Amino acid sequence: MTKPPMLTAQQALDHLLSHAKSVSQAESVPVQAALGRVLAEDVQSLVDVPPLDNTAMDGYAVRVADTSISSSILKIAQRIPAGSVGAQLEPGTAARIFTGAPIPAGADAVVMQEDCTIPEGSTDQVQVNVAPVTGQWIRRRGEDLAAGKVALTSGTFLRPQELGVAASAGLTHLSVKRRIKVAAFFTGDELALPGEPLKPGGIYNSNRDTLLACLKSLGCDATDLGIVPDRLEATKQALRQASKDHDLIITSGGVSVGEEDHIKPAVSAEGRLDLWQIAIKPGKPLAFGAVRKSDNPADGEAWFIGLPGNPVSSFVTFLLFVRPFILKLQGREEKLPQSYLMRADFDWSKADRRNEFLRVKVNAQGGLDLFPNQSSGVLTSASWGDGLVDCPPSQPIKVGDLVKYIPFDALLK
Repeated sequence: MTKPPMLTAQQALDHLLSHAKSVSQAESVPVQAALGRVLAEDVQSLVDVPPLDNTAMDGYAVRVADTSISSSILKIAQRIPAGSVGAQLEPGTAARIFTGAPIPAGADAVVMQEDCTIPEGSTDQVQVNVAPVTGQWIRRRGEDLAAGKVALTSGTFLRPQELGVAASAGLTHLSVKRRIKVAAFFTGDELALPGEPLKPGGIYNSNRDTLLACLKSLGCDATDLGIVPDRLEATKQALRQASKDHDLIITSGGVSVGEEDHIKPAVSAEGRLDLWQIAIKPGKPLAFGAVRKSDNPADGEAWFIGLPGNPVSSFVTFLLFVRPFILKLQGREEKLPQSYLMRADFDWSKADRRNEFLRVKVNAQGGLDLFPNQSSGVLTSASWGDGLVDCPPSQPIKVGDLVKYIPFDALLK
């Protein structure tokens, strides 16, 4: 029997995303508590921002008609600090004005103080040394936000700058999508937690801390179900526990087809499963499916994604597949991770027939250095590096080639 061809990374991702649907539940939270959440609905500004024409510079508010020639001398008739509203500016006068202060009626330009001098011996005159143009250094009412207009759109991931926009629009609360609830467990009798003694053949479980941190960086409500023994019944029990109160279950390890790999039969028994072999390196095995929440079909399912056990494979497949799946569940605006064409300062002659993701670092010369050991078990390659090179199948790389670079910063938010 001929084995079906392995899916490409894009085919696998398209399949996952075709199933993901944004959660519908939302909650209202104070703006200060909305960092890292996803906006559930468009919000309109309650006010014009700025509320009045104001100055972008410290200087003097003037009438252009009074300063059409350089070295015009005007009487300083008033002083307007931020937070104050000046009087009508009379012809032949100027107003000393400070950044953010409203432009007085009658003024149509601001001359910054560096372009003005005070005549010797004078206390109430200013010499304007540069003839201004109409509108110079004036920020117009509503030029940032107009009252009643959309300030932030549904699906926006709320960073510090979005919270600032919400505050400037006069908003105290925002409607945000509820957090995605993800349960994670880790299979393998060889695994131990740091601090525990290692038995012969044992290793410490690095995937637990890596994947839980990835989930938290995406704003998920993550539940750690710990290490599950390599037993079919134990795996099924862990899936039943995880499915009850979660949107998504992720695991690492046990997704191959060996005698000690119980994920496939366990998920098949508790729900449904597609088991893929993806043509990527690291990270060929990946499982996707769903687990029943109960015996009552009306209770629905929790999505399931099983990742490989090798630490780099687990990390890379999370970034490439789990992250975009979660973003869609969150209702975030879909954005491809930023990538750049950058110069390779290394040779990679042993090109694989699979799509490879190589751990690299940007060097001081603006090129990319390659970590010398690209094994899927060497997690220090991901810690040392600051991104991945997306290397197409069977394509060697030579020094000086332009390659597709994806920074980790674009994959961990």
